[in-house]
Amino acid sequence: MVKAFICGVEGHSLTDTERDFLATEKPYGVILFARNIDHPDQVRALTADIQQQLDHPYRAILIDQEGGRVARMRPPHWRAYPPAKFFADMDDRNAASRAVELNARLIAEELRSVGITIDCAPLADVLAPECHDVIGDRAFGSTPEQVTALARAQADGLLKGGVLPVLKHIPGHGRAMVDSHHDLPTVEAPLAELEACDFIPFRQLADIPLGMTAHIVYTALDAGHCATQSPTVIRFIREQIGFDGLLMSDDLSMKALGGSYAERTEKTFAAGCDLALHCNGNMDEMREVAAHSPALQGEALRRAQQALLRLPVAPASPTPEQLAEWQGLTRAA
Repeated sequence: MVKAFICGVEGHSLTDTERDFLATEKPYGVILFARNIDHPDQVRALTADIQQQLDHPYRAILIDQEGGRVARMRPPHWRAYPPAKFFADMDDRNAASRAVELNARLIAEELRSVGITIDCAPLADVLAPECHDVIGDRAFGSTPEQVTALARAQADGLLKGGVLPVLKHIPGHGRAMVDSHHDLPTVEAPLAELEACDFIPFRQLADIPLGMTAHIVYTALDAGHCATQSPTVIRFIREQIGFDGLLMSDDLSMKALGGSYAERTEKTFAAGCDLALHCNGNMDEMREVAAHSPALQGEALRRAQQALLRLPVAPASPTPEQLAEWQGLTRAA
């Protein structure tokens, strides 16, 4: 049995307690952070150990490797990738899309080479002038058209490179005035305004195989619950935005959410999320999330299976010519 949650681990290698937990609870996957990253051989050993403990068809290893300030793998062992804003600011839109796709192909190659199977990107939030800097230069622009084009290019590049992308933060984080890592944002824009801007990229990118919710209250949809814990918003994501991929929560350990971890987890699944994400590696919290996470079954299982089918049988590594092209396009970064 696979359980419908994702957890973190503490360090560069698994402890005996973590091995026992993973082998017993069998989460869908594990997400890595900078605390888990040292050098390529170490990461390969860690991911191999995690996958051995999970021992199921998904054995997902996730990471946030967007580029810019959100990059868990960094020089000297891995390339420094530009933030999304760098591509959004390029004058030539075709060149920007090409650069983003090549950038994602290179990221995918580095991730796949150390056993990482899922990258929590692209970020398809449309940047609003009042937005908190938690999004900032992570956004691909301030118009839905530009964001859609560049986020599509990033998703395509990751898929071609053999890594599954995650569309985030559905249905849009671009108007948040506070950082959901610390506070619960409330977006009071009317529905017509959200429909005309924020929701457009997510509708256009609804075929991406995995997605992540936002810990944000959208008063036009549900004034009483954040998207992650709102049956109304999750239903809107499924029926109106049209996203039928495997939908995970944003991190349940973020301070935007209140209550115990049991309550956070139960509300997430009751709302309609397929997976609960818990990132900080705290074992007591992980046990609580695991205890209140269901088996991966029904529609969630179907979506997990469909996501795997999106990966190419034999991902092609970037060619020297593509690497040279990427270097030319990103030289100013």
